[in-house]
Amino acid sequence: MADNSSHVDDPSHVDDVTEDEQEFDTLIGILGDGIVGAVGGLAGTASLTVGLLIAESIGAFDRESFALLTRMIGLEEFVPTVLFGYLLFLLGGMIPWPLLFASLKEYLPGESDPVKGAFFGGAMWTGFVMAFYTGQSGLLLVAYVILTFLAHVFYGLSLGAVFNYFMTRPDSIV
Repeated sequence: MADNSSHVDDPSHVDDVTEDEQEFDTLIGILGDGIVGAVGGLAGTASLTVGLLIAESIGAFDRESFALLTRMIGLEEFVPTVLFGYLLFLLGGMIPWPLLFASLKEYLPGESDPVKGAFFGGAMWTGFVMAFYTGQSGLLLVAYVILTFLAHVFYGLSLGAVFNYFMTRPDSIV
């Protein structure tokens, strides 16, 4: 007996949905993607912070370098410079970097989002290693380079793992 069922969805239900409802569905999807990105960025920045704390514990990184971010926007007289600089760093890890990852991940090497994220984190590291360098030399410079690189790779792995987890869930709103 031949199977006469069609594997194509019936588009007739689309006529029943108003334009406002379609726009709302799209808005929900965009907001959901943004939340996934922020959660991924938070997880990634948390893992990156652990790496930076390990580097700081051996003297290869100085958390005072976060104060540079506060000085760049001219708020050093009004807020605790290191804390505010770290909060800016955290926001950067949660908003623009995940958005950039989401838009570039199809072009990054690797088969899965965590692997693509690792490459993304490695690329991000190239800017970090120059911007947050505080004059290390010798073995401390080698430790700074290696530990900050690994921290950024773990940022990308974490970011990609969160993207992978939420984007492959069947009951996700995105």
